[in-house]
Amino acid sequence: MLVLSRKSKESVVIAADDFQELVRITVLEVRGGTVKLGFAADDDVAVYREEVWEQVRAENQAAIPTPVAERPKYRVPYID
Repeated sequence: MLVLSRKSKESVVIAADDFQELVRITVLEVRGGTVKLGFAADDDVAVYREEVWEQVRAENQAAIPTPVAERPKYRVPYID
C-alpha cells in the first residue's frame, strides 16, 4: 500500500502505463476526523465507496451461473 500525505486542495493522480490520467483525487476539506475527497475520472471509470463496491461485486458474483458439475459416468453391466 502506498501511503501519501496531502494538504487541503492537493491532489494525487492515478495513471496508466502510458501516463494517461485515469483518476485525480483531491483533498477538498479536512474537518476533525473526516476528510472530504473529490474524484475526477472519465465516465468509463467507475468510482465507488468501498462498502458499495463490495456489495456490487458480491451481487455480480451471485449472478454468475454456477456450472453444473459433471455427473459421474457409470458403466452399466451387460447381462445376458
